[in-house]
Amino acid sequence: MGLVRTFIACELSASLQDAIQNAIAGLRKSLAPNLVRWVPGHNIHLTLKFLGDVPESSLDPICVTLAAQAANHAPFDVIVEGIGAFPNSRRPRILWIGMKAPPELAALQHDLDLATERLGYKSDFQDFAPHLTIARVRQTAGAADQQSIREAMARMPVGTLGSQHVDAVHLLKSDLQASGSIYTDLFTAPLAKA
Repeated sequence: MGLVRTFIACELSASLQDAIQNAIAGLRKSLAPNLVRWVPGHNIHLTLKFLGDVPESSLDPICVTLAAQAANHAPFDVIVEGIGAFPNSRRPRILWIGMKAPPELAALQHDLDLATERLGYKSDFQDFAPHLTIARVRQTAGAADQQSIREAMARMPVGTLGSQHVDAVHLLKSDLQASGSIYTDLFTAPLAKA
């Protein structure tokens, strides 16, 4: 019985993924390729809960839990806009595109967090800040590199890129490859119909 690296997420439309790629094209050109690792456009998504390496035998209970929680929440819309970094712009490690989300998103994430905690997965609700990861800064980046990232981001603000209607949550498998992660949808749980 093997382990499957999994996470729960909301997927983005291809048109919104393309809009993000267009918005960050200048930033990609201005930063040295060895400084950041960019997330491929088709992999950009909103992570609600990272589960990590899960035994295959645990996938069914996770899917049952996911379906039950999704059925308790109505669909909602999020607006994709802005750019920033975690933990902050002075020490960027993760570059992200921001989101304006209604309270329904936080409620959904909170309920998923509590439900998966009951299955034995660590709670991370306090850390939830809706965002779309676009790049990871290499561990070797020094103070001068961080300064160049900060300056490049300040030169290229990102306005509103569009909205996304969220009507389902997905259990995704992540296969780590040298060329980047490959995501496979293992299970889709629709949100409640109005």
